[in-house]
Amino acid sequence: MSKKNVEELLIAGGENEDIRKKYDAIKTMDEFITIAGEDGYEFSQAELEDVLRESGDSFESFGNPAKRMIWWF
Repeated sequence: MSKKNVEELLIAGGENEDIRKKYDAIKTMDEFITIAGEDGYEFSQAELEDVLRESGDSFESFGNPAKRMIWWF
């Protein structure tokens, strides 16, 4: 598990709309982390929270369909 994996997922989501849509639809952080692990991005909740805090982002979603402002473009 590592913060590098969090960063790789955020970059992948920034580059790929399908990834963004998949992860934006996830309701909870626990489910987000579980699905990420299944997709090969192993990280902990603390690591995700650290990366989001360091980048000034929030896990909260908004809108319909739901979106998150966490993706790195």
